[in-house]
Amino acid sequence: MKVAVECTSPLLQKSLEIFLKPYLSSIKQCDVVLRDYKVRDDKYCSLYVASSDDADIKKPFSEAELKRVLHQALQHDEQRTRKDAGLAEAVTTRSSNDMRHAYKQLEAHIEALTQEYQNNILKAVKAFYDTKNL
Repeated sequence: MKVAVECTSPLLQKSLEIFLKPYLSSIKQCDVVLRDYKVRDDKYCSLYVASSDDADIKKPFSEAELKRVLHQALQHDEQRTRKDAGLAEAVTTRSSNDMRHAYKQLEAHIEALTQEYQNNILKAVKAFYDTKNL
């Protein structure tokens, strides 16, 4: 588990860093980011630390509670990643099947056009020789 901490409160920043010292990492290499402010559309798994009811980690918290919430968040994020990967694989498989079906339709259409073209050429040649023999 790699954790980055970005807090506007220096006291909360230092407390989280002390509790999570073995897990600290840069934001670019982390699995989760702890913040004391909300971030929308974050590309990182982000947890909101505050005393409000909508906080992911509600203050005051213990070290054990903090680690428990982090592990749960990472498991949830891992499950979501697996589900997204499964969905992407299903879409790719479906796309491959759709492409094969579209290719077969295109192939049949080209074959029909080729056959029609061949018939028209044969009619023209036959008509040419039929008029010459008269």
